[in-house]
Amino acid sequence: MATLESVSNCVVTGNIGAIAGEVQALIDGGVEPTSIINDGLIAGMNIVGPKFKAGEMFVPEVLMAAKAMGAGVELVKPLLGADDMPSLGKVVLGTVKGDLHDIGKNLVGMMLESTGFEVVNVGIDVAPEKFLEAAKESGATIVAMSALLTTTMLAMKETVDLFKENGLNDVKLIVGGAPVSKEFADEIGADGFAPDAATACDLCKELLA
Repeated sequence: MATLESVSNCVVTGNIGAIAGEVQALIDGGVEPTSIINDGLIAGMNIVGPKFKAGEMFVPEVLMAAKAMGAGVELVKPLLGADDMPSLGKVVLGTVKGDLHDIGKNLVGMMLESTGFEVVNVGIDVAPEKFLEAAKESGATIVAMSALLTTTMLAMKETVDLFKENGLNDVKLIVGGAPVSKEFADEIGADGFAPDAATACDLCKELLA
Protein backbone atom coordinates (compact mmCIF):
# COMPACT_ATOMS: atom_id res chain seq x y z
CA MET A 1 0.00 0.00 0.00
CA ALA A 2 1.60 3.25 -1.16
CA THR A 3 1.62 6.13 1.31
CA LEU A 4 3.40 9.48 1.46
CA GLU A 5 5.68 7.87 4.03
CA SER A 6 6.54 4.97 1.72
CA VAL A 7 7.39 7.46 -1.07
CA SER A 8 9.57 9.40 1.34
CA ASN A 9 11.22 6.12 2.33
CA CYS A 10 11.97 5.26 -1.33
CA VAL A 11 13.82 8.58 -1.60
CA VAL A 12 15.82 8.00 1.58
CA THR A 13 16.83 4.49 0.51
CA GLY A 14 17.43 5.56 -3.11
CA ASN A 15 14.97 2.92 -4.31
CA ILE A 16 14.69 3.98 -7.95
CA GLY A 17 13.04 0.67 -8.92
CA ALA A 18 10.09 1.13 -6.58
CA ILE A 19 9.48 4.87 -6.56
CA ALA A 20 7.59 5.15 -9.85
CA GLY A 21 5.03 2.54 -8.78
CA GLU A 22 4.60 4.15 -5.35
CA VAL A 23 4.11 7.64 -6.78
CA GLN A 24 1.77 6.39 -9.52
CA ALA A 25 -0.33 4.59 -6.90
CA LEU A 26 -0.72 7.85 -4.95
CA ILE A 27 -1.65 9.74 -8.13
CA ASP A 28 -4.23 7.05 -9.02
CA GLY A 29 -5.54 7.20 -5.46
CA GLY A 30 -6.28 10.90 -5.86
CA VAL A 31 -3.56 12.29 -3.57
CA GLU A 32 -2.86 15.97 -4.29
CA PRO A 33 0.22 16.33 -6.57
CA THR A 34 1.64 19.13 -4.38
CA SER A 35 1.29 16.89 -1.35
CA ILE A 36 3.16 14.05 -3.11
CA ILE A 37 6.01 16.47 -3.82
CA ASN A 38 6.12 18.27 -0.47
CA ASP A 39 5.08 15.55 1.99
CA GLY A 40 6.56 12.59 0.09
CA LEU A 41 9.50 13.45 -2.14
CA ILE A 42 10.89 16.61 -0.51
CA ALA A 43 10.20 15.15 2.94
CA GLY A 44 12.50 12.27 1.98
CA MET A 45 15.30 14.59 0.88
CA ASN A 46 14.86 16.54 4.12
CA ILE A 47 15.91 13.35 5.92
CA VAL A 48 18.81 12.67 3.52
CA GLY A 49 20.43 16.12 3.95
CA PRO A 50 21.03 15.91 7.72
CA LYS A 51 22.12 12.25 7.46
CA PHE A 52 24.69 13.22 4.80
CA LYS A 53 25.92 16.06 7.00
CA ALA A 54 26.24 13.76 9.99
CA GLY A 55 28.30 11.24 7.99
CA GLU A 56 25.53 8.62 8.14
CA MET A 57 25.08 8.70 4.35
CA PHE A 58 27.70 9.07 1.64
CA VAL A 59 27.85 10.68 -1.81
CA PRO A 60 26.77 7.58 -3.83
CA GLU A 61 23.72 7.12 -1.56
CA VAL A 62 22.80 10.80 -1.78
CA LEU A 63 23.06 10.64 -5.58
CA MET A 64 20.73 7.61 -5.60
CA ALA A 65 18.29 9.46 -3.33
CA ALA A 66 18.35 12.52 -5.59
CA LYS A 67 17.78 10.31 -8.64
CA ALA A 68 14.84 8.57 -6.96
CA MET A 69 13.38 11.94 -6.04
CA GLY A 70 13.87 13.13 -9.65
CA ALA A 71 12.06 10.06 -11.01
CA GLY A 72 9.13 10.80 -8.69
CA VAL A 73 9.02 14.47 -9.63
CA GLU A 74 8.94 13.60 -13.36
CA LEU A 75 5.68 11.67 -12.83
CA VAL A 76 4.03 14.42 -10.79
CA LYS A 77 5.25 17.40 -12.85
CA PRO A 78 2.70 17.06 -15.71
CA LEU A 79 -0.13 17.26 -13.15
CA LEU A 80 1.09 20.51 -11.62
CA GLY A 81 0.22 24.01 -12.72
CA ALA A 82 3.18 26.30 -13.42
CA ASP A 83 2.77 27.90 -9.99
CA ASP A 84 2.40 24.66 -8.02
CA MET A 85 6.00 23.50 -8.20
CA PRO A 86 7.60 25.00 -5.12
CA SER A 87 10.44 27.36 -5.95
CA LEU A 88 12.51 28.79 -3.15
CA GLY A 89 14.52 30.87 -5.62
CA LYS A 90 16.96 30.63 -8.51
CA VAL A 91 20.60 29.62 -8.09
CA VAL A 92 23.30 29.90 -10.75
CA LEU A 93 25.78 27.09 -10.16
CA GLY A 94 29.18 26.48 -11.73
CA THR A 95 32.81 25.46 -11.33
CA VAL A 96 35.14 28.44 -11.74
CA LYS A 97 37.47 29.25 -14.61
CA GLY A 98 40.35 26.81 -15.07
CA ASP A 99 38.68 24.08 -13.01
CA LEU A 100 37.07 21.04 -14.64
CA HIS A 101 35.68 19.23 -11.59
CA ASP A 102 31.95 18.74 -11.47
CA ILE A 103 30.92 15.85 -9.17
CA GLY A 104 30.58 18.05 -6.08
CA LYS A 105 28.93 20.83 -8.03
CA ASN A 106 26.40 18.44 -9.58
CA LEU A 107 25.61 16.97 -6.17
CA VAL A 108 24.91 20.49 -4.86
CA GLY A 109 22.68 21.08 -7.90
CA MET A 110 20.70 17.89 -7.34
CA MET A 111 20.22 18.66 -3.66
CA LEU A 112 19.19 22.25 -4.34
CA GLU A 113 16.65 21.10 -6.94
CA SER A 114 15.31 18.44 -4.62
CA THR A 115 14.85 21.05 -1.89
CA GLY A 116 12.81 23.26 -4.22
CA PHE A 117 15.33 25.64 -5.81
CA GLU A 118 15.53 26.30 -9.54
CA VAL A 119 19.11 25.64 -10.63
CA VAL A 120 20.86 27.17 -13.63
CA ASN A 121 23.91 24.92 -14.02
CA VAL A 122 26.47 26.79 -16.13
CA GLY A 123 28.94 23.91 -16.06
CA ILE A 124 32.71 23.86 -15.56
CA ASP A 125 35.57 26.27 -16.39
CA VAL A 126 33.18 29.22 -16.01
CA ALA A 127 34.65 32.70 -16.45
CA PRO A 128 33.49 35.51 -14.10
CA GLU A 129 31.71 37.19 -17.04
CA LYS A 130 29.69 34.02 -17.69
CA PHE A 131 28.51 33.86 -14.08
CA LEU A 132 27.48 37.52 -14.31
CA GLU A 133 25.65 37.02 -17.60
CA ALA A 134 23.82 33.92 -16.28
CA ALA A 135 22.73 35.75 -13.13
CA LYS A 136 21.42 38.72 -15.13
CA GLU A 137 19.62 36.54 -17.68
CA SER A 138 17.99 34.20 -15.19
CA GLY A 139 17.29 36.75 -12.46
CA ALA A 140 18.97 34.42 -9.97
CA THR A 141 19.27 35.57 -6.37
CA ILE A 142 22.25 33.32 -5.56
CA VAL A 143 25.42 32.41 -7.45
CA ALA A 144 27.21 29.31 -6.14
CA MET A 145 30.82 28.73 -7.19
CA SER A 146 32.89 25.60 -6.79
CA ALA A 147 36.67 25.05 -7.00
CA LEU A 148 38.69 21.92 -6.35
CA LEU A 149 42.14 23.31 -7.13
CA THR A 150 43.92 25.90 -5.02
CA THR A 151 45.10 27.55 -8.25
CA THR A 152 41.55 28.24 -9.42
CA MET A 153 40.28 29.73 -6.15
CA LEU A 154 41.40 33.19 -7.28
CA ALA A 155 38.76 33.06 -10.01
CA MET A 156 36.21 33.19 -7.18
CA LYS A 157 37.62 36.53 -6.06
CA GLU A 158 37.54 37.82 -9.65
CA THR A 159 33.88 36.83 -9.89
CA VAL A 160 32.95 38.49 -6.58
CA ASP A 161 34.77 41.66 -7.68
CA LEU A 162 33.02 41.68 -11.06
CA PHE A 163 29.56 41.44 -9.44
CA LYS A 164 30.41 44.34 -7.13
CA GLU A 165 31.77 46.45 -10.01
CA ASN A 166 28.50 45.87 -11.86
CA GLY A 167 26.41 46.82 -8.84
CA LEU A 168 24.74 43.42 -8.45
CA ASN A 169 24.89 43.67 -4.68
CA ASP A 170 21.54 41.95 -4.17
CA VAL A 171 22.85 38.69 -5.67
CA LYS A 172 24.32 36.49 -2.93
CA LEU A 173 27.65 34.87 -3.86
CA ILE A 174 28.58 31.62 -2.14
CA VAL A 175 31.64 29.40 -2.52
CA GLY A 176 32.62 25.81 -1.80
CA GLY A 177 35.00 23.01 -2.73
CA ALA A 178 37.77 21.02 -1.03
CA PRO A 179 40.43 23.77 -0.69
CA VAL A 180 37.94 26.56 0.10
CA SER A 181 37.43 27.74 3.69
CA LYS A 182 35.18 30.15 5.53
CA GLU A 183 38.21 32.41 6.05
CA PHE A 184 38.84 32.51 2.30
CA ALA A 185 35.17 33.28 1.64
CA ASP A 186 35.30 36.19 4.10
CA GLU A 187 38.58 37.42 2.63
CA ILE A 188 37.23 37.66 -0.93
CA GLY A 189 33.93 39.22 0.20
CA ALA A 190 31.67 36.26 -0.58
CA ASP A 191 28.31 36.05 1.21
CA GLY A 192 28.79 32.50 2.42
CA PHE A 193 30.73 29.24 2.41
CA ALA A 194 29.52 25.65 2.51
CA PRO A 195 31.77 22.61 3.10
CA ASP A 196 29.27 20.16 1.55
CA ALA A 197 26.10 19.88 -0.51
CA ALA A 198 23.69 19.60 2.43
CA THR A 199 25.15 22.70 4.08
CA ALA A 200 24.97 24.53 0.72
CA CYS A 201 21.19 23.92 0.68
CA ASP A 202 20.80 25.22 4.22
CA LEU A 203 22.96 28.23 3.40
CA CYS A 204 20.85 29.11 0.35
CA LYS A 205 17.67 28.89 2.45
CA GLU A 206 19.21 31.11 5.16
CA LEU A 207 20.36 33.73 2.65
CA LEU A 208 16.89 34.01 1.15
CA ALA A 209 14.98 33.82 4.43
